[in-house]
Amino acid sequence: MKTQICKKSFLKLLFPLLILVFTGAAWGQELIELPEYRAFPWIGSRVAVWIAAEVHLMFAAFVLGVPMFAVIVELIGVLSSQERYDKMAREFTKLLAIAMSTTAIWGGVLLFLLLTLYPRFMNYLSEVFLPTLWIYPMLFFLEAFTLYIYYYGWERMRNGKSKWFHLYLGLQLNIVGTILLLVANAWVTFMMTPGGVDMKTGALMNIWEVIDNFSWWPINIHRLIANVTFGGAIVGAYSAFKFLHSKTDEDKAHYDWMGYVGNMIAIWSFLVLPFAGYWLMRELYQYDQTMGITMMGGFLSWLWIIQAVLISSLFLASNYYLWLGMERIDGGERYQKYIKYMLSVLLLCVWVWATPHSLVVTPEEVTLMGGVHHPVIGVFGVMSAKMTAVNYMILTSAIGFMFYRRANKVATVSYALQLNLLQAGIYAGVAAYVLYLGIDGYFVEPSIRVNKYSVWQVLAVLFAILSTTVIDLFLFKNSESLGKFHWGKMPQRSQYILIFIAVSFTWLMGLMGYARSAIRQHWHVYKVMEDTSVDAFAPTLGFAANVVSVCVLVFLGLVMFIFWLGSLADHKKEDASQTPEPAQ
Repeated sequence: MKTQICKKSFLKLLFPLLILVFTGAAWGQELIELPEYRAFPWIGSRVAVWIAAEVHLMFAAFVLGVPMFAVIVELIGVLSSQERYDKMAREFTKLLAIAMSTTAIWGGVLLFLLLTLYPRFMNYLSEVFLPTLWIYPMLFFLEAFTLYIYYYGWERMRNGKSKWFHLYLGLQLNIVGTILLLVANAWVTFMMTPGGVDMKTGALMNIWEVIDNFSWWPINIHRLIANVTFGGAIVGAYSAFKFLHSKTDEDKAHYDWMGYVGNMIAIWSFLVLPFAGYWLMRELYQYDQTMGITMMGGFLSWLWIIQAVLISSLFLASNYYLWLGMERIDGGERYQKYIKYMLSVLLLCVWVWATPHSLVVTPEEVTLMGGVHHPVIGVFGVMSAKMTAVNYMILTSAIGFMFYRRANKVATVSYALQLNLLQAGIYAGVAAYVLYLGIDGYFVEPSIRVNKYSVWQVLAVLFAILSTTVIDLFLFKNSESLGKFHWGKMPQRSQYILIFIAVSFTWLMGLMGYARSAIRQHWHVYKVMEDTSVDAFAPTLGFAANVVSVCVLVFLGLVMFIFWLGSLADHKKEDASQTPEPAQ
C-alpha cells in the first residue's frame, strides 16, 4: 500500500516537471508569434494566477517550514532516548508526505496559467533565468524523493547507526528545501528590484547580479523565518484538531504537548519576524524611494493598519494561550498576578500600533481638526510610535514566556536574588532605552530614525531576550521542582486559540503577498517590463482582501482534508490493533 502511495505521489510531482520540460523548448522557438496576454474566463487572468500562486506558496511554506523542527525534535529524541519526541517528529512528517503532492499539483497549475495567460512575460523570464528553470524541478524532485525515503523508512531506520542516517536524510531534506526557496526567491525579487540587466532593453548582462539583486537576501531571511512560523502554526492547529477529537487522556496529553511545541516554535520565530520584515522594507526604500513611499505612504498605507490589527491579535492570542497553559503547571499560580499588567501593556501597544496617521474624515471634520491628522492621537500614527509599540509587545511576550519557563521551578543557587535583579534590570533598562529612542525619533532626521534608531531598538530587544535566557540557565541549575506539567488538562478554548493563530497567520501571509506585488504597480519587472494588460492597475485593498480570503479558505479547506486523511490512517491502525486473535 505504501509503495502504491509513493508511486502516485511521484507521478503527481512529475507533472509540473514535464510541463516545464516540454514548454521549455517552445520558449526558445520563434516559429509562431506569441500573444502578449490571454484572458481567463469570469475572474480574469490576474486573479486566476493570484489564487494559484498564493495557495501554492502557502503549501510550499508549510512543506519547507515543518521539516526544520521535525528533524530537531527527532534529534532531541535520539539524544534523550525519549520515544515521545520520535513519535511527534514522525507525526509532523506524516503531514508533509500528503502536503507535498498538493504543493506540486498547485505548482503545476500555477505554471500552466502563467505560460498560457502571460506568454510574453514568461518568455522573457525564461531567457533571463534559464539555468535556474532547470535546477528548480531537479531540486524539487530530489526533495520529494528524500522526503518519501525519510518518512516511509522511519520504521526500518529506527535504531543504531541507521537512525543517524535517517537524521542525515532529514538534514538533506532541509538543505534542498532551503536551496529551493533561494532559487524561487530570485525570480520574485527580480520582479521587484531588478539587477544584472539593461534597464532600457531588459537584456541580460550578469546572471549572478540578476539572482543576487537588492532584495534577494532580505526576502530569503524573511521567508525562511516566516516558513518556520507558519509551519509551527499549522502544526498547532493540527494538534488542536486531534485534541478536540481525542477520546482518551493519553491522546489528549500527547496532542496538548504537541500543540504547545508547535505554538512555541511559531511564537519564538514570530518574535524576530518583524525585525526581518523591517529590514526588507528598509532595503526597498534604499533601492527606490518612490517604491518605499508607495508602500508606506501611498495607496497601501491603510494595509499596514490591517496588518497591525492582525499581528496584534496574534500577540494577544499567543500570550493568552501561555497564560492558560500556566494553569496546567504546579506552581504556575505564582505568576498569574502579573497577567493583568502584561495585558495592559499589550492593549496599550495595540492601540498605538493600530492608530492611523491620516484619518478618513469629512470636510467638516477636517475644518474642526485643522487637517486630516488628529491633534491628540495623531502623534501615534508615525513610525517612531509604532516601532516602539512593536518592541514593547515583543518584550512583554518574552517576559510572559520567561514566567512560563520557571512556573514549576524554584531557584536554589546562592546568588538567585542577584540574578533575578539582573534580569529585572535588563528588561527595565532596555524598555527605557527603547522608549527614549522612540521619543527622540520625533526630533531627528528621517534617515537617522530609519537607519539608526530602529536598528538600535531591535538590537536592544534581542539583547534582552538572549541575555535573560542565558541567565535562566545559571539561575535554575539544580533547581527545585514544585510539581509537573499536567498535559491534557487544558480547556477547549485553548485549542480554538491555536486554530485562530493558524488562520490569522495564513491571512496575514496572503495580505503581505499582495503588498509585495502591489508596490510594482503597472510593471511586471519594475521599470524594465511594463504590464500593458487590462489588469495593469493596483487592485483596491477591499478587493485584495476578498481574494486573499478566498485563498485562505481554499488552503484551509485542503488542510482540513489532509488532517482528515491522516485521521483515517490512524483509525485503520486502531482497527488493526483491536482485531481479535483466532481461537487456538
